[in-house]
Parts: sequence; C-alpha cells; structure tokens
Amino acid sequence: MGLTRVLGGILLLALLHNPVPALSVTLPGPYSVALAWDRSSDSSVTGYRVYYGAASGNYTNSVTVGNVTTNTVPGLESGVTYFFAITGYTASGLESAPSNEISYMPGLPMLQIRVMANRQAVLTVKGLIGKSYDILATQTFTGWTVIGTVTLGASASADFTDTNAPSFAKRYYRTQQMP
Repeated sequence: MGLTRVLGGILLLALLHNPVPALSVTLPGPYSVALAWDRSSDSSVTGYRVYYGAASGNYTNSVTVGNVTTNTVPGLESGVTYFFAITGYTASGLESAPSNEISYMPGLPMLQIRVMANRQAVLTVKGLIGKSYDILATQTFTGWTVIGTVTLGASASADFTDTNAPSFAKRYYRTQQMP
C-alpha cells in the first residue's frame, strides 16, 4: 500500500508493506456495525483509521481508532448502504492507501463477510432455523447472480465460501430467503 505526503511543496512517497490485508464486518445490534481487520505486518504502523460513507469510494466520515483491530460504528440508518475501508498510519502521520472496501446495509437479514488473506470471501448467513437462503453476488449492481444456497441448521447460521472472489476487483453480496 502506498503513502503520500506533501512537505514544503515536495511530494514524498513511502510504501507500507501490506498494512491492512483483510477486513471483515459483523453486526452487534441494530443500526451499528462492528468492524475487524488483520493487524498490519509493517512495524511502522502505529494506528488505524476507519473511513465510511454512503457511496463506494466516497468516505464522508472517518474515525481514528488507534492501535486496535476492531471498532464499532454506531448511528447507521436502516436501508442505507454504507461502504467501509481501513487505513494504517505511522507515528509521523503517513497514511496507507485504503484496505479492500466492504459494504453493509442495516435492516436486512444478517450476513457477515470475512475476506481471507487469499482474497476468498467467507459469508456467514444468520436467519431462521430450517430456512434456505440464496447468496447473490454482483460487480456492477445492474444484475445479481446466485452463487450458492445455504440452509440454516440448529445454530441458525451457515457459512459459504466464495472461492471466485479473488477473480474480481470488487464484489458485492446479498442474501435472499427462499420461499
């Protein structure tokens, strides 16, 4: 991940080696989201910043969370899709490029997404015991494709791994309960 900083009209470029390799999202309660990410392997990273907003790549909010790998973002509105990314920063103020972006919409059936180091996405669907849910994916929001189906057992949750996720620069997910 690259870092840039302007000092006295001179543009400096520094590289942080893989500061934030994976980001995941879980839901602790209505209208908030708990984020978790892998600690940077770059020893110069001294903290992290959470960026989020209602448009992909346009983060209108940020929270400096310090040297931790989790943070809960409260105050989210139902039905609004939020996009999240994490950056690492150094003691001197240099900041990395954003991590992979994830999205979340409060008020829909619960879907947890973890992006593994190999970029495969592990999706955990939580819902009603015995119900089946289609897992859909898109890159453009113009059409959704069913990539799998899970049936929830006694734990009311099931995992699905999207082994094709590394083939896409961006991929968005949703679930749909089967009749």
